[in-house]
Amino acid sequence: MPTADQFVAVNALQSDAGVLVLQESRDFWDDRDEEVVAAAQAEIDAAHDALAAELTARWGNPTTVRLSPYLDEDDAPEPMLELSQLSGSALVWPRGAGHWVALAVGQADAEFPIQLLAAAGTAALPS
Repeated sequence: MPTADQFVAVNALQSDAGVLVLQESRDFWDDRDEEVVAAAQAEIDAAHDALAAELTARWGNPTTVRLSPYLDEDDAPEPMLELSQLSGSALVWPRGAGHWVALAVGQADAEFPIQLLAAAGTAALPS
């Protein structure tokens, strides 16, 4: 999905709390070759960086939020719980009235696709 289309999807996500997969690599069940994985990671990272630059140009500088504290919470709010299971950190842009939008790269496990994730929510962010 081109960056402009990803921006439209992220902008639409602002009204609902949740996680959206904007782009993903293939899975690695059959081939976990280091070169294949590195190429997939580089492609998703490039898409992340391009979209982060677009969001920053429109909304200002993001805050990097560590997601690991949510793994220790028994009642962690969504979408932070889902994000924390896929990624270690996210870039977060405040969007007013307690709302925020986040961008992260994640992977559920080594065999699963690498994903570019967008999330929106109102859950309190760790300080």
